[in-house]
Amino acid sequence: MALDAVIAPVLPATAATPATGLQPEVVFADYSPLSSSTELVRRLLSPLAAAQVQGMLARSSERLIEQSIDLATERFVLYVPPVAPPAGYALLVFVPPWQDARLPAGWEPVLERDGVIYVSAARSGNAENVMGRREPLALLAAHNVMQRYPVDRERVYVGGFSGGSRIALRIALGFPDLFRGVLLNAGSDPLGNGVPPLPPAEQFQRFQESTRLVYVTGQQDSERLTMDAQSLQSMRHWCVFDVDSESTPGAGHEVATPAALSEALHALRTHTRPDPGRLAKCQDDIARELTAQLDKAQSLIAAGKRSDAEKLLIEIDRRFGGLAAPRSTELQSALK
Repeated sequence: MALDAVIAPVLPATAATPATGLQPEVVFADYSPLSSSTELVRRLLSPLAAAQVQGMLARSSERLIEQSIDLATERFVLYVPPVAPPAGYALLVFVPPWQDARLPAGWEPVLERDGVIYVSAARSGNAENVMGRREPLALLAAHNVMQRYPVDRERVYVGGFSGGSRIALRIALGFPDLFRGVLLNAGSDPLGNGVPPLPPAEQFQRFQESTRLVYVTGQQDSERLTMDAQSLQSMRHWCVFDVDSESTPGAGHEVATPAALSEALHALRTHTRPDPGRLAKCQDDIARELTAQLDKAQSLIAAGKRSDAEKLLIEIDRRFGGLAAPRSTELQSALK
C-alpha cells in the first residue's frame, strides 16, 4: 500500500553528525550516474533488447528520462547502528516484495552487533516496475547512504526477500562495481535463461571475480529450495564460484529469522576467491561456445538463411546476454 503524504525528515548532505538508530520516512536528495536510465539499459538489458529500446526512441524522436525516480516523493526506512566499526559500516540495501518501507522484525540487534546499515525503499514491491522503480531505488539508496555515512566499500551488499531477492540478483549482476555481495532470501533465478540477462562482459567478469552470493531459504520452502538448486548449478556453469547456501530449520516461505540473518552476514564477509586457473578455464569454455554460436549465425546470414539466423541470434541473446556484444548486435544489424 502506498504511503500517505507526510512531512518526512530529510538527511542533509552536509550534516556534521548524521542520525543513527531506526529512521522511518527518510527522504534522500542525491542522484547517481549509476541510476540513470542510460546506465540501467546498458547494464540490465540484453544487447538486442537494449538496441530495440534505442531503435524505438530513434523512430519516435524521444529520449530516455535521465532519472526515472523523483527522490523528493520517495520514502525510505533507514537503520544505522549507533557505533561505526573501525573500517566503516557494512551496508545492506534491501529490495522488498511488499510495498511499505520496513525493517523485518528482530533484525535490529543483529545489524547493530555486526555494524550493518540497512536501507529499503517504499513502493518497491513486486507490483512495481522493475527498471523504472525497483532497480533505480536500490541504487539511489546505496548512493545516498554512502554519501552520508562512513561505509566500507568492500562490505556493500544488496539483498531481498522472495520476488525482491530475484531483483537483488539482477542488480548485483549489473553493478558488481558497487555491490560486493548479494543476499538471496527465498528467491533466485538461474543464469543463461534470459531472466536475468547476463550483463556486459566487463561487469560479468567482475561479478565472477569479486561478488559473494549467499542463499538463505527456509527448510520447508520446497519450491524456493528447488529454485536455489537450479540457480546454484547455473552459477557453477557460468564460472561463479564464490557462493554459500543456507537453509533455515523449520522455516517456510518467510523472511530470514534474526539467527539466519546473522549467519548470512557472516557468510557474506567470508569471501572465497576463485582459483585463477579454474576460473580462466571455465571462462575460456564459455568463450569458445559463444564464438561457435556467433560464427554459425554469421554463416547463416552469408547463406541467405535470414530467418534461421534471426532465431539463432535471439537464442544467443537470451543465453549469453551482454557477453555476446557487440558482435551480436552487429550481426542483427546485418540482417536489416
